[in-house]
Amino acid sequence: MDAENEQQNGTPAAAATATPDRAAVSRRAVIGWAGAGVALGVAAAGSVAAAVRQDDDPAPAANAVVGGEVPFYGEHQAGISTPVQDRLHFAAFDVSEKATRDSLVKLLKEWTRAAAAMTGGREVGTGAVPASAEAPPDDTGEALGLPASRLTLTIGFGPSLFEKDGIDRFGLKAQRPDALIELPTFKGDKLDPLRSGGDLCVQACADDPQVAVHAIRNLARIGMGTVNIRWSQLGFGKTSSTTPDEQTPRNLMGFKDGTHNIAGTDTANLSEHVWAAPGDGPEWMTGGSYLVARRIRMHIETWDRASLKDQEDTFGRTKGEGAPYGRAKEHDAPDLKAMPATSHVALAHPDANNGLMILRRGFSFTDGTDGLGRLDAGLFFLAYQRDTRKAFVPLQQRLAASDKLNEYIQHVGSAHFACPAGVRKPGEWWGQALFG
Repeated sequence: MDAENEQQNGTPAAAATATPDRAAVSRRAVIGWAGAGVALGVAAAGSVAAAVRQDDDPAPAANAVVGGEVPFYGEHQAGISTPVQDRLHFAAFDVSEKATRDSLVKLLKEWTRAAAAMTGGREVGTGAVPASAEAPPDDTGEALGLPASRLTLTIGFGPSLFEKDGIDRFGLKAQRPDALIELPTFKGDKLDPLRSGGDLCVQACADDPQVAVHAIRNLARIGMGTVNIRWSQLGFGKTSSTTPDEQTPRNLMGFKDGTHNIAGTDTANLSEHVWAAPGDGPEWMTGGSYLVARRIRMHIETWDRASLKDQEDTFGRTKGEGAPYGRAKEHDAPDLKAMPATSHVALAHPDANNGLMILRRGFSFTDGTDGLGRLDAGLFFLAYQRDTRKAFVPLQQRLAASDKLNEYIQHVGSAHFACPAGVRKPGEWWGQALFG
């Protein structure tokens, strides 16, 4: 299912109640929200004048609000090492055949302004209820009265943005990082092309599903005519945590997942395993990271008929405590020789892979049924790393070859994106260093 960099998430979102009028909307910028027990410094409370116009960047706030907002501006994009929220809306976009380099740059500037507004708990542009009723509102409005809910928006660029069908559509081919490979098809993959790939991606994470969906919906609306959604995925119940003092969440198989994830405060491992460094590739990727997104279907009906011993042998951990075989507690150092050689932990643990680590932000999903009376459910696996060729690819090749977990899962969607460094200040925009 992934590496036992064992990483993922989960807690239901709290919703603030407020009347969706103009006063309530502007209060969103100053109320904040103490959700999920995580206190974060924030950007931009700003004045109550609040609605951010599309042609103006929001100024940094003088006052910080604790709890509800994750800073948008910074050295790295939020949503990677940030404490993991409970809800996900992930969308992959294709750029229209009629789009030009100029129209794509214009879109990225508009998206950046909108992202800064929404992550700060503000409406996009002139808002959902503008003074004039003669034109469509700039904001779709379903998040009116809701706090920021720790919303983060993370953008990535796929291989096809740089070259598609042999064509350098936007003059970016020379800027494509060597590490941004087309992922190989691994043993056992049954990939759906309609749930794979994409020129661009945006990962929206929040503690309120409506806030996350609102963010993607607004970006899709702004991008109409320039980009189209290729595929998207809703997720719930984080299956990894980047906050080491949190209880490790469980996946849909009932096992703790993400015990050895890289912590968001572990600057040494983040530098070594997650952030692209100077000299790793093109300069525009320095401070960024490479994202692998995999939709992993779980055959949960088959799993639910397996004995407890078979389930624990599959993972190499106990189901209740999450302790590795031969140990008493979840975080005890595992004895890989004490567990079945084909167990997930024995194959995926960093100790079995020369210290290889990835940072995971996975989520569970259920998407109705498959038409045969079985739930379409599983894990939406998100992994960040400094170089996918040296991290996810060798790890997944090892797992695909002999992981006992493969009896119960199948990878059905796959995508790879280069996520640039963060936007450092108002006036800058997503991908600015790439486009020059």
